[in-house]
Amino acid sequence: MYRFFVEPHQINTNDNTVIITGGDVNHIKNVLRMKIGEEIAVSNGLDGREYRCGIEALEEDRVLCRLYFIKEDGVELPSRVYLFQGLPKGDKMELVIQKAVELGVYQVIPVAAKRCVVKLDDKKAKGKIARWQGIAEAAAKQSKRAVIPQVSDVMTFAQAVELAKNMDLKLIPYELAEGMEHTRELMGKLMPGQDIAVFIGPEGGFEEAEVKLAKEKGIEAITLGRRILRTETAGLTVLSWIVYALEA
Repeated sequence: MYRFFVEPHQINTNDNTVIITGGDVNHIKNVLRMKIGEEIAVSNGLDGREYRCGIEALEEDRVLCRLYFIKEDGVELPSRVYLFQGLPKGDKMELVIQKAVELGVYQVIPVAAKRCVVKLDDKKAKGKIARWQGIAEAAAKQSKRAVIPQVSDVMTFAQAVELAKNMDLKLIPYELAEGMEHTRELMGKLMPGQDIAVFIGPEGGFEEAEVKLAKEKGIEAITLGRRILRTETAGLTVLSWIVYALEA
């Protein structure tokens, strides 16, 4: 079943109508060649609900749908996971965002750590974030997410640590961290309803001073095993562990 995202005001539960506008209109009519009566799923990207509806009219600039029912038990993780990703080289960030969204991340925060090779000025950062947000939306549609994870503005490591300070569990993979037993212990503390922060360094990892600051702010250093993982692999590894621990 195809899924589309709309603004909250486009879903009217009083008269059971859903109106789809924008680029999805062309996609529904001319790419998917959908017909009146076909059933689709719609989400507003915010409340985690899935609105099941049928196509009632294919108009020039909008698709009118009839709301059938609302599915409350969605596909979202029972905790909010925030991925603080050190800016990687090339187009690796696109892969990280795509796969992180598939794994259920709630928000991706690009972090300009000291060892980041990539340096973005305000103009470049604005364009990158717009592209990354588009990738997040496409991944959310593909994986049938009920929300569109936000890709935030780029921030410094100190700003990222400050943002995460009140979260319930904060993890930072570090090659000099204690053994896997400590990592398993921390993963065992994962519970539904928590806000979870995952910090991933760029190529070359975080500087010792950054790890020291993280530990001082209550961020727990964990190991990902005996092998050194690429930055685009490390975050997905941790997210996979979180999914395994949280989902029934």
